[in-house]
Formats: sequence, structure tokens, C-alpha cells
Amino acid sequence: MLKPIRRIFIANRGEIALRVIRTCRELGIDTVLGVSEVDRDSVPARQANRTLCLGPGRPGDSYLNVSAVVHAARSSCCDAIHPGYGFLSERPALARACEQEGVILIGPTAEQLEAVGDKLKARGHAQAAGVPVVPGGSAATTDEALALARQIGAPLLVKAVGGGGGRGMKKVLDLARLPESLALASAEAGAAFGDARVYLERLVTRARHVEVQVLGDGAGRVLQLGERDCSVQRRYQKLIEETPAPGLSPGLRSQLHDAAVRFARHLQYRGAGTVEFLVDVERGTFYFLEMNARIQVEHPVTEAVTGVDLVAEQIRIAAGEGFGARAVEAEKRGPRGCAIECRINAEDPAHDFRPSPGTVTQAVWPAGPGIRVDTHIERGARVPPFYDSLLGKVIALGDDRPAALARLRQAIAATAVAGVATNLAFHARVLADAGFAAGGVDTGFVESLNV
Repeated sequence: MLKPIRRIFIANRGEIALRVIRTCRELGIDTVLGVSEVDRDSVPARQANRTLCLGPGRPGDSYLNVSAVVHAARSSCCDAIHPGYGFLSERPALARACEQEGVILIGPTAEQLEAVGDKLKARGHAQAAGVPVVPGGSAATTDEALALARQIGAPLLVKAVGGGGGRGMKKVLDLARLPESLALASAEAGAAFGDARVYLERLVTRARHVEVQVLGDGAGRVLQLGERDCSVQRRYQKLIEETPAPGLSPGLRSQLHDAAVRFARHLQYRGAGTVEFLVDVERGTFYFLEMNARIQVEHPVTEAVTGVDLVAEQIRIAAGEGFGARAVEAEKRGPRGCAIECRINAEDPAHDFRPSPGTVTQAVWPAGPGIRVDTHIERGARVPPFYDSLLGKVIALGDDRPAALARLRQAIAATAVAGVATNLAFHARVLADAGFAAGGVDTGFVESLNV
């Protein structure tokens, strides 16, 4: 067992910062929140035991500044750093800095972050663990890429080696357009991630995005806490997530769980993570997509059906305490009920869903049996232009999927946010759609709605 964790530095903002603060309070752990200048008066800043300013509003000057984060943690006598999601959460540089300065990182090791952050390396680890991958690979030149593309066959994807979230990703329906797509994807990847490398994969035309929540103790023991369906996406950005994934056969569900455990065990993974898969609807097969080596935005749906506090599990594992009894029991028992989550974003549907910064003049969030809201937004809150547009998440739990869906429809109808544009109307439309209600939509569902 490592030294006890008595004070945690939270290197993040918004709803995830508030979420970590809540668990720390329950565990009797002090919190120090690192904030940018524009977040000094935020709800998380008021809820933390103490705040320290990391720098100006732009992420590169504050939340992405490794030396500023580690220095602030050390100067405030914190035992550990919780990076949340986004920002530095998957940066090996933070893990190394923590190791050098004797601060516990609540997350994986630098080596594990490197193993899964590079998509080509992650593919190799998946293959070594016996987990199927989408046909594809890397190519050093355009001629090599064309040769590989002919082997794979169109349609295919050009993907960023070090990326995610749809950036540095281009569809190729005609191989004659491959050189242009390679150049565009490489330029976009270099600008977004500082790594211009790209690779090719066959495009699964009808796919579901299904991920498995895992916990690893760093010594080879891994728990899986079920899967989540994240197929309702727009431009590769998840919008609605649910667990259990509807319409999977028991055999396929079990195979996904086993593959995720094998992958995490192969890495001797430490902490909470998510192994993501593409499920080929037409073939009934699945392929490794990537691993997110952090807590996920959509973790509340798993917490709802398992009763496990995943942030508390992260802290226990980082302190060397292993898994909590509730997590061990949850793996054996399986999920209870169904949970569905909507991400409420400050986006303008009238202008191609572009971000909508501003000041919130009204914020009404739903409540009631089976309803959970994770948000940092209240009336008067500012939505800065520098960060992700997520305002909050509305989660509904029911005994079964129809019950959860009915509760979520009512909850979204009761939600009102003004002062900034939001995607609330989009969610209402999706939840009312007969195809979504039937369950098992693929990643092309949102595009089919013409929104």
C-alpha cells in the first residue's frame, strides 16, 4: 500500500471537477482545484477546499501546462493529482512529472499512456492480446498507402495516430481521392495533436460503437463493469450513451467483455479505463478501436446500474488499496436496470452546431426518481470560448430500457437553459424517434436524421 491520499489536486474544470470534489468529500479528502483566470468564480472553485490559479484562460497557458499543474500540486501539499478527462488526462508528460516529483497520479503509468495513446501501438497491443483489429496499417509514402488501400479496399478511413474525437480522420470512398485525404488528415492531426502521422483502416459501413468499462489494479488483475453503447454520435462526438447496450446477443456481449479484460490485463493496466470497439452490424463481428485511459464523460450510466463510484475506485487503486468490495461484487452480479445519458452542450443548431459561448441567464435542471444531473452550470455562469462546450449531463435510470427512456424524455422536457444556444431540442427529437426507441442504432443514425 502506498501512502494515504489526504489531499488531491484537481487539474480540470467544469462538471468533472465538481464530480471529483463530490467523491473526495465523501471520502474525507481535501481538494485543491487548479483554475484558469476565467474560472476563478466557477461553481467548482466555490466547492473546492482551496483554489490555485494556473494561468490565463487559454488551455495551453493553464490546464495544459504540466509544470504549472505539478508545481501547484506540490506547493499546496497535495498527495495526488486527479486529471479528470481531456486536458492532461492522457498525457504521458504529466505521469512522468508526477513520478519525478513524488506526486501520485490518479491514473495509468506513463508507459501505459504511451501504449494506448499511439493508435498504431495500441493496435499492436490488441493483436498481442488476441483482440481483433480492423484490417489496416501504416504506410510511409503515398505509393505505399495506395498499395495498402488496394489490399484493404474502399471504403476506408485515414486516421490520426495520436488523435481522437474525429480530428485527423477522413473517409475515403474513392481511392483516387486518397492522396488528398492523406494530406488533409495529416495536416489536421499535426495541428491538433502535434503528430502528423496517419494510418489506414477499412471503413465499417454499418457499425455500432460499444465500449467496456474496466478497472485494473496495476498488477494484472482486471474487473469489467459492463458495456456502454455510444453509437449516437455527430462528427465522431458522442451525444447519447447507455448501458447495457441494447440488442447484443449474450455471446457477443460476453466476447466484448472478455476482449476488454484481455487487453487491459496484457498492459497490466492501472486505474479506470475504457476499451472501445466497433461492432460490425452486418457481419456480427467486432474490432478493437482504442482505449481511453481515464474516466469517461459517460461514466455515470455505469455507476447508475452498478452502484460503483468509479472516481472512488480510481483513488483507491492509486493509493494501492486495490478494488472496493462493491466493484468486485458488481462484476459478479452484472447490471441492475438500464441507464441512458444525454450530453447537454452549448451548441447552436441553427449554425451547424457551432459552440455557443456566453452567459447563462436561465438554468433549470430536472430532478426526481431515477434522475441524475452532473453539471457545473447555474444562472449567471459564464461559458468561455476556450473549452469544451459541455454544460452538463442528464442521466435516467429505470428498471428496463423503456422505463429509463420514458424518464429521460420527461427530464429533457423539464430542462431549460437560456443565454446560450443548446442541443436540447436535438435530444428531444432523438429520444422521440422510433428507431432509437427500438434500440441498437448504428453510428450513422444522427446523419440519417438530417440535423
